[in-house]
Amino acid sequence: MYIKRILLIIALLGLVVLGYFSYRIYDNIFTPNTAFEAESVTIYIPTGANYATVKDSLRPHLKDIASFEAVAEKKGYSPKAGKFVITKGMNNNSIINTLRLRGLPVKVVFNNQERLENLAGRISTQIEADSISLLEVMRDTSFLYGNGFTNENALGMYIPNQYEFFWNTSAEGFRKRMQREYNNFWTPERLQKAEEIGLTPQQVTVIASIVQKETAKVDERAKVAGVYMNRYKNGWKLDADPTVIYAIKLENDNFDTIIKRVLYKDLTLDSPYNTYLYKELPPGPIAMPDISSIDAVLNYEDHKYFYFVADVENFGYHKFAETLAQHNRNKQAYIRWINKQGINR
Repeated sequence: MYIKRILLIIALLGLVVLGYFSYRIYDNIFTPNTAFEAESVTIYIPTGANYATVKDSLRPHLKDIASFEAVAEKKGYSPKAGKFVITKGMNNNSIINTLRLRGLPVKVVFNNQERLENLAGRISTQIEADSISLLEVMRDTSFLYGNGFTNENALGMYIPNQYEFFWNTSAEGFRKRMQREYNNFWTPERLQKAEEIGLTPQQVTVIASIVQKETAKVDERAKVAGVYMNRYKNGWKLDADPTVIYAIKLENDNFDTIIKRVLYKDLTLDSPYNTYLYKELPPGPIAMPDISSIDAVLNYEDHKYFYFVADVENFGYHKFAETLAQHNRNKQAYIRWINKQGINR
């Protein structure tokens, strides 16, 4: 009888211990373990991160890092790079399952970049790849020449838009995706239109970049493109102020310079980008044209205008002229206005 009582006590103690450990296991796995008030927090785990890095990223956001470690060990968690979102009230099991998945995509947006350097800097703020590695692959001559580009026109491969990438995309991965997007953009229909107007896609992009800089009004771009195509087809120099501004910035190696007025002395700057000196198209785009500017060149307005100047009565738009005499009259109104504003540069 005494032995039975001992065995019963041992059995009860065993059940208590088992219950305790079962509770602890359940508590570690299924009890909410977040320590933030917001609805969610975003965790970025870099490529090659070890378990210690993951814990350091999670520590400020968890109530009990030790319980997370215990469950992670039991589940055999191994770090994966990417962007992950932890929501308020998640338990360790859910957190680990989330971190095991492929990271969430991020929206990557870019436009209006003047150089590859600017583009690389912009992209590096949105994905893991840094600006130096991005610029290196963008300038890789073997890639450029193997795909019909040069250092000067390489910017034209990057079609401005909104894209989805995984945050841990490498520089090479970004470039590969942009090459695919470029090839998809230049559909057989667009290629045919370029051929019909006697331009390559790269030349279309160069003229489109000038159109982009000339007018912010999308509904005017086809008309402006028509002026430049009239000049180009008739063997004229383009005489585009934005190309001179680009040449000045390039000459001074300062693309932060703000130039609101092109002076006569600027027109003599010896640069392949100065379309007041050279009849040939610039060797590359002077900015990143958006899709509306590219399509404006491909579908340029068929008219007889060869000149245009800013319309001071309808700001943002331009006055167009067929003859130099008409243009000079329009130009005088603009000069009077800009002088009145005290704009000297």
